[in-house]
Amino acid sequence: MLKLYLYGYLNRVRSSRRLAAEAARNLELIWLLRGVRPDFRTIADFRRDNRATFKAVFRAFVLLCRKLDLFGRELLAVDGTRLKAVNSRSRNFSRERLATYLAAADARLERYLIELDQINRGEDGAGTVLADTLATKIARLHEQRQASAALLGQLEDSSEGQISLTDPDARLMVAHSKVTVGYNAQVAVDARHSLIVEQHVTNACNDMGLLASTVGAAMDALGFERIDAVADMGYHSGDDIVACEAAGITPYIPRPHRGTAVGNGLFPKERFRYDPDADAYHCPGGQVLDTSYASVTRRHLSVQYSSPAACAGCQIKARCTTGRWRRINRGKHDTPIERMAARLAKRPGILLIRKSTVEHPFGSIKQWMNQGAFLMRGLEKVRAEFSLTALAYNLRRAITLIGVPGLIRAVQA
Repeated sequence: MLKLYLYGYLNRVRSSRRLAAEAARNLELIWLLRGVRPDFRTIADFRRDNRATFKAVFRAFVLLCRKLDLFGRELLAVDGTRLKAVNSRSRNFSRERLATYLAAADARLERYLIELDQINRGEDGAGTVLADTLATKIARLHEQRQASAALLGQLEDSSEGQISLTDPDARLMVAHSKVTVGYNAQVAVDARHSLIVEQHVTNACNDMGLLASTVGAAMDALGFERIDAVADMGYHSGDDIVACEAAGITPYIPRPHRGTAVGNGLFPKERFRYDPDADAYHCPGGQVLDTSYASVTRRHLSVQYSSPAACAGCQIKARCTTGRWRRINRGKHDTPIERMAARLAKRPGILLIRKSTVEHPFGSIKQWMNQGAFLMRGLEKVRAEFSLTALAYNLRRAITLIGVPGLIRAVQA
């Protein structure tokens, strides 16, 4: 059964019904399965019942590639992609969407009731046909409103921000201006041959906070205690950077420009140089911002630096701030973030390596393997499905690198 699924995933056949048909007519599969012709229910049940095992099979093949010295084990590129779930956008609801619908439904009900009252009093001359039509609309709208109110109650009772009806674990996600209901597939790819070292699927709507756990699992598979990891700015998180350094991971993540300063054409925070000896900032105008006071922002303690006297007579103040003076916030994670920025400045080409490394698996999976959407429902089943996808991708890469005879000898050994 595992051979059947691997053959199917390598040849763009994932449906259990299509696999059952191929097992009865495809000469390659007839030879591979030695004449066994399972029906589609047996095939589907195998993938469902063994969903916890496919990750172990993927890990076993990673260890085989490690013995074959196919990993460089020097640099890992990490990224995530959004894959569509078996759930349409019309069957996904957020609190805001439900609240908006309930308000609109109440307004429509009020309007229908006023019209129905006018008909009953004979003010508009309409007959009973219009009254029956309105009564039907009111009853149907009442049912829809009760169902929406029940969904909103479920969201209020839980900590989730949205709910999906077809696949309860799927979430509404935005990627490259496209909105879809799906899952977030994370991969850690070795830079030597673009082989996937670690993969997992989550329903987190963004990549923030996923770097340390993903690279940590990849390090366990490679048997290394220290490694470099590069990711895009979506992974930039102070907590995650600190966790990476504590785990022996040297992260390379470009810093995103958050806030309104850069959007308004003002100097970014990077233009302000921090002097740890003087505990002060040097601004682009050559002034020292040494007036500091502590503040709590989003439950995080930070220190703000400013110099009202220097800002008052500054010649380039219009390019720095729209207020009376500029405040520079420094949190507890700014020191490791600055260390990472210095490393990144010494290796600017590492970002191009990341793109060419990690986009290769995603392009192959979505285009060559035609797997831009999941077939199964539920997070655990989806994880099993993606484990098969990643295993098929690595198998194809290994065949390309060492050939079929070499891989057969390695498996037999």
